[in-house]
Amino acid sequence: MSLLKIVTVADDNPVLRRKAPKVGKVDDSIRRLMDDMMETMVAAPGVGLAAPQVDVSIRVITIKVDNQLLHLANPEIIKADGEQIGYEGCLSIPGMVGEVARADKVVCKALNRHGKAVRIKGTGLLARAIQHEIDHLDGILFTDRLTDPSTLRRVDEMGDEEIMNVEGEAVTV
Repeated sequence: MSLLKIVTVADDNPVLRRKAPKVGKVDDSIRRLMDDMMETMVAAPGVGLAAPQVDVSIRVITIKVDNQLLHLANPEIIKADGEQIGYEGCLSIPGMVGEVARADKVVCKALNRHGKAVRIKGTGLLARAIQHEIDHLDGILFTDRLTDPSTLRRVDEMGDEEIMNVEGEAVTV
């Protein structure tokens, strides 16, 4: 496995704004990419990482929430319920956070690292991470979904009532 370079908005790389094509087949090269993405994401540290964030325009994401590791190809949200509003950060927009409204519960269908069809149910942070990473596959950044542009700010400006968890997502306590 190896660490990959994370593309940031400062790089002005169009891959972050491009809709990524579907993966035809989950093979060894896709599994290798998933492993490298997970290693890169954990080292960053982050909660999730989408292939376009490492300059690979295909529909692959990795997520680590609590002790759950997800490697998904062609993820698609098939059900969304409720609403949660909270701060999000992004490895491609380092040092910035903003308030985003997301569904509180989602059901996602995808292919796992073995190419098998799976359904993932997520609530809270997992639901937020799934939606955030799928947005990356469609060329959408969290800054496009801010509840109000005035909520976008530097992490170092966060107040004591807001903390950053170890994965880099801002959480209100």
